[in-house]
Amino acid sequence: MPPKPNITDEQSAPDLEIVGNKLTIHPSGFTGGSDSQDDSITERNLVSNMASFRAQPLEFLREVSLYMSGSGWRAYDNENVVGQPVFYPGFSERMKSSILKSTLLQDKIRELASTRLGVEEKDGLLAIKEGKNLDEKRARRRHELESSLGEVVDTMMDNMICKMESKAFIRGAYYMTTQLLTRAYHQGIHVSSEEVLRLRSVAKIAAEKNQSIVFLPCHKSHVDYVSMHLICYRLNMTLPVVVAGDNLNIPLVGPFLQHAGAMWIRRSFGNDPLYHAVVQAYIDTLLQQGFNFTCFIEGGRSRTGKLLSPKFGILNFIVDSVLSGRVQDTIFCPVSTQYDKVIETESYISELLGQPKQKETLSDFLSSSSVLSLKLGRVDVRFHEPWSLREFLGQQLTQLNLADSLGPNVKLAQAERGRILRTLGYRVLSEINDVSVMMPPALVGTVLLTLRGRGVGKGELIRRLDWLCERVKAKGGRVAHFYGSPTAQVVDRALEVLGPKLVGEIPGLVEPTYYAVDRFQLSFYRNMLIHLFITEALVSAAMYTKIKQGGGPTHQRITYVALRNQVAFLSQLFRGEFIFPPEGLATNMEKTLRSLEEDDVIKVTRDNSGAPQYVELSDAERLCGRENYDFYCFLIWPFIEASWLGAVSLLGLTPPLHGAQEIWVDMKKAQDSAQLLGKTLYHQGDLSYFEAVNKETLKNSYQRFEEEGIILVAKDKESRAGPALRLAPDWCPERDPSTGRVMDRGRLWDFVELIAQSRREGSVHSSFHLVLLAMEILIPSSKNRRDGATVSSRVLQMSDVVGQELFKTAAAPPPADVSSKQMRRKAIGTDAKL
Repeated sequence: MPPKPNITDEQSAPDLEIVGNKLTIHPSGFTGGSDSQDDSITERNLVSNMASFRAQPLEFLREVSLYMSGSGWRAYDNENVVGQPVFYPGFSERMKSSILKSTLLQDKIRELASTRLGVEEKDGLLAIKEGKNLDEKRARRRHELESSLGEVVDTMMDNMICKMESKAFIRGAYYMTTQLLTRAYHQGIHVSSEEVLRLRSVAKIAAEKNQSIVFLPCHKSHVDYVSMHLICYRLNMTLPVVVAGDNLNIPLVGPFLQHAGAMWIRRSFGNDPLYHAVVQAYIDTLLQQGFNFTCFIEGGRSRTGKLLSPKFGILNFIVDSVLSGRVQDTIFCPVSTQYDKVIETESYISELLGQPKQKETLSDFLSSSSVLSLKLGRVDVRFHEPWSLREFLGQQLTQLNLADSLGPNVKLAQAERGRILRTLGYRVLSEINDVSVMMPPALVGTVLLTLRGRGVGKGELIRRLDWLCERVKAKGGRVAHFYGSPTAQVVDRALEVLGPKLVGEIPGLVEPTYYAVDRFQLSFYRNMLIHLFITEALVSAAMYTKIKQGGGPTHQRITYVALRNQVAFLSQLFRGEFIFPPEGLATNMEKTLRSLEEDDVIKVTRDNSGAPQYVELSDAERLCGRENYDFYCFLIWPFIEASWLGAVSLLGLTPPLHGAQEIWVDMKKAQDSAQLLGKTLYHQGDLSYFEAVNKETLKNSYQRFEEEGIILVAKDKESRAGPALRLAPDWCPERDPSTGRVMDRGRLWDFVELIAQSRREGSVHSSFHLVLLAMEILIPSSKNRRDGATVSSRVLQMSDVVGQELFKTAAAPPPADVSSKQMRRKAIGTDAKL
């Protein structure tokens, strides 16, 4: 693999434009680092708009003719494609034949046939008639069973494997999807020339070695795999096989996607060892023969805007292929796909608010995806430097002192395999974040959601956008290039893309003033860049435990020990929600404090040895109304609210005073009830952020509660019922013996209070009010009715009411189904990694 070029920020890679057979290099489509770049940049993109039949009928017909005849790069000629040949008659049958030759698959068929044969013989189903030989009957029955299993495998393969059979089809598909995509994303698909040229170079070497490139993109939209295919087509690279859930295998759309490269798999394999073997054999075959492959590391699409935790299903198959030695090596390439506007966000919000996910249909696919909409901006696709999976696995095995080389002799325990998969998954996510480009709508949306007040004037919006861009670049992030346009034009463009349903303008004022219309949907765009500032956000939220108490500067300073303990607690709380730098708590804390100190946001008092003793807001930050400090708090507060809500909902799971104490509640019903509780608390003023009630964040919170042993989770393996939960005995609150009310004490109560210390308190203050606070002219002793007890008796009682409704329909799975892992008792400590 060629070494990565050493390119400085000033030399960051130009964009690539391919027109006909001509390849043109243009200045960069993003900025990085702290140095400014050329202001004379003009915008370029990889995919241009097509001619319209009504406006340009002759040009339209000429373009269609060129596509179908395959002139120039449109030919997608197998002789010139970088990679293995695809799209020729007989491709599917050749692939089926290769899969059936898999030793792994044949062994599984024989194993299942033998197992069934043993059962039949034990049950007396192989009775011997006079003159018949038992061995002959066994052999005949074994052959019948293997033949039947072979037919099942053939059906599975026919439904699963992609059918890249026709060059004419893929040319027409490319033309049609480009027409649709460029009408929706009118500014096209942008890539970095350095990255795609490096990718082509790696692809040529991989093709010579008969190795696959496994693309691992983030997943925000159905457009992700479309844009990935369009780029590979334009670069004349073998189109990848894309892993897709069979929920998209709907009439018309399903066959179209399958012939374009979709590999259909079930959403859940269940207890089907044969299906598992077929999938493994198919992936083995693809990787052994060097076909490119696309697998979404997050599994499904992210409904929240930020990266989801990695899913290890398909990743496990790929790792097993290489780890076992059945595949020599494969190349991993993390990919970031970012949008000015994601076309499915409205449906995402409905799902997050508890609306059941609708079954995919053709009409919904076309309408919800807004493929006929205009002016959605642009798509930015960025490729991380590819790397060898074999080298990665070798390093991991060396660290575990297990083996010097890969192969069938490598035996891993489940815990060791899980550790390798987690390390691999989070490495890919981290590298996706490293190459992600922050788009203007995400920047504008973030500013709107991190300012106090009802609205913001355009001048202030521009000022804060400039500040945010500098902070993104200072953190090593990338900002979509503005091509020399003034920031005011960038704001106008972002507002146009977001539209009046997300951002409104108040008419008739001295200057244009904007406000967030749909904060929930706008939070999707804010979450796209939260990973850049997660350490600053956690430190700021931890400092807030003192700052929220009011008073002068001396009353708001926090000791380093207290700050460290709260940061450790929060980072443990969110370890499944965010991707933290890998250096560990102490190093990350020190880096973050020095960064905030250099930016004059905080002041750190150190002893003679340089060790921090106290941390507080700087004088400059107080004079500017805490605007920079508040920015970091506003980023993390909705997630703190969601965790607090989840923990409060657990208080309602306290068993009744008189009755069974081991009551199991359906997990989904518990989370739905937590949502209902959250909506009630929001509208009654006890919850600051409506987005805190979204089911994905609540689901993550419940996952953390399970990992920490706060709740026990059980599932009846013999039924289709979902998992059920109950409070662990040592986390269960007490009830007042006389009134039956849940008492505000105990381990769970203390846990809720610890989260609440970093919650946002008080109503929204005006900027003038904040300036008075900063100048110590106004020193409030109590900010609002929620100060004092963090969870009022009214909130506690409401949680109990919701919980009692759950108990009425409670389930009771056998306690034996609770695994030893789920029975752990582990309090959140201070040994976490930030």
